[in-house]
Amino acid sequence: MIRSVLIANRGEIACRVIRTARRLGVRTIAVYSEADAKALHVRMADTAVAIGPARPGESYLVGSRILAAARESGAEAIHPGYGFLSENAAFAQSVIDAGLVWVGPDPVSITAMGLKDAAKRLMIAAGVPVTPGYMGEDQTPALLAEEAAKIGYPVLIKAVAGGGGKGMRLVTAAAEFAEALASCQREARNAFGNAHVLIEKYIASPRHIEVQVFGDALGAVVHLFERDCSLQRRHQKVIEEAPAPGMDAATRERLCAAAVRAAAAVNYRGAGTIEFIADGSGPLDADRIWFMEMNTRLQVEHPVTEAITGIDLVEWQLRVASGEPLPLTQKQITSTGHAVEARLYAEDPAAGFLPSIGRLDHLRLPQTGRVDSGVEQGDAVSPYYDPMLAKLINHAETRDQAFAGLSAMAGAVECWPVRTNASFLAHALADDAVVAGHLDTGLVGRRGDDWAARPVPGHPLLQIVAQQFYGAADAGPAPHLAGWRLNAAPVPVELRLDDGETVHAVMLGGAGSGSTTPTSRGILASEGGATWLITPWRPAAAGAEDGAGAIIAPMPGLVTSVMVAIGDHVAKGQTLLTLEAMKMEQAIKSPVVGTVAELPVRAGQQVGAEAVLVRIEKDDAA
Repeated sequence: MIRSVLIANRGEIACRVIRTARRLGVRTIAVYSEADAKALHVRMADTAVAIGPARPGESYLVGSRILAAARESGAEAIHPGYGFLSENAAFAQSVIDAGLVWVGPDPVSITAMGLKDAAKRLMIAAGVPVTPGYMGEDQTPALLAEEAAKIGYPVLIKAVAGGGGKGMRLVTAAAEFAEALASCQREARNAFGNAHVLIEKYIASPRHIEVQVFGDALGAVVHLFERDCSLQRRHQKVIEEAPAPGMDAATRERLCAAAVRAAAAVNYRGAGTIEFIADGSGPLDADRIWFMEMNTRLQVEHPVTEAITGIDLVEWQLRVASGEPLPLTQKQITSTGHAVEARLYAEDPAAGFLPSIGRLDHLRLPQTGRVDSGVEQGDAVSPYYDPMLAKLINHAETRDQAFAGLSAMAGAVECWPVRTNASFLAHALADDAVVAGHLDTGLVGRRGDDWAARPVPGHPLLQIVAQQFYGAADAGPAPHLAGWRLNAAPVPVELRLDDGETVHAVMLGGAGSGSTTPTSRGILASEGGATWLITPWRPAAAGAEDGAGAIIAPMPGLVTSVMVAIGDHVAKGQTLLTLEAMKMEQAIKSPVVGTVAELPVRAGQQVGAEAVLVRIEKDDAA
């Protein structure tokens, strides 16, 4: 068995690998950027080595710094986690050339499956069905547009080196193609260093189903059943489950067998995932399921597979990398019950899922189920990395029980002042269509607005907050609120409480319930995955005008492109510039018809939250 391993990653996955390695008696080495000097994975590891500035391109994505850290710490092996350099064949080869153990597939396998177009050609040769599309070398925009028209809209533009929902655009009409292509290529170049794309037919009611595979150095390959990852927002997985609902035994057998053939075709070693797209317009049928791509690494959603099989996939990774055979044969791998996972993000669903950054002054995660977290209370969420805080996983005897339990787990999350998607997840997991298993990748887009609505504290929760502020109705204000005065009044007394967005009238004296935490600024109150800082209401003073016509940055980020100049006349909805944060690109569009009066930013400039990006003078006639 490997004696020491450096985890070339951060956050939740680094913590996850450390836990298994520690159980196996393997010494762990963490690496960290300047932004992560006090991060949880650094505190957990036996040793930690600094590797550079906050930006991934100057730290976690610099292979030479990772290798230097391995030499400095005496690491025997490198585990890449997922993201960053995990699917970089050149880095994998450099690890091997340095005499270290690479906890992952052979670089040749990564190369074979790492580019979506080459992987599809390989699968066609292996007899695995693939979705129709264009995978040619000619990347001329005019030719790509012509190929898209031949395939027929809607189509997906996908970066061949992409993953995690990045470098992907859905195009529904020819008029949208040029802008979508440019944006996709720009994001792909920034994220993966490769702007090459393929065009793929978009399946109208698609389901995303993937099969976990595992191979060893002796040539054995097995599957660990399938997962359904159809609940996605903007091609980013949100909720995953295993097994896939509606999958009968015959379809499962054919699908998993195809996945094993796909992995065997590249002599695959280690953990990998074969991803398929299924036509969800009717019952699942193996004849309507097509290969999409292979992820040559551990997946974010691997815990649901671990839950139904009882297998620790990270342990298998370390054992296979050490030269051991697979611990179990295919016949020995069984599936029990149902598991579901939700990704807890630092983001504000009610504000268009904008990333939320800052210090986690208050953080309580569920005490039931399984929680894989990369942060603790007091840690900070930075703008430099993916905003995932934790993964919530629940395993139960039935699917209904698994979903009900996970919805309750999401509802138990408390976080302040950083906002999370916990309330969104709780609503999604309890939605009738989701519970019934009527899934496709467009479901979140259709129902998500309802799940994302800004939560409002319930009256029982406000009752307990009012009692904590003011005490009993006939006792006057609580001692810690000296200075607040209540006129003498008969019971019951009507009070007003402010949650930062809404003023609530509360009758003091009723029964209250809920989770609350007093602070120096007010009372933190939580329910259903949402947390509010509630204070006694006082009339607000009149404020200054906020600068009509100014378009401000919704979050800290990098201006990646500017499409207008001062004096340009712009239409409502026209893209003015693009802003990149948390590895995702956001188009900043004009809310009005008007003229660009000020443009204080330029491409390549880093801006802070609420910085003025553009000022538009609205047309009088508009």
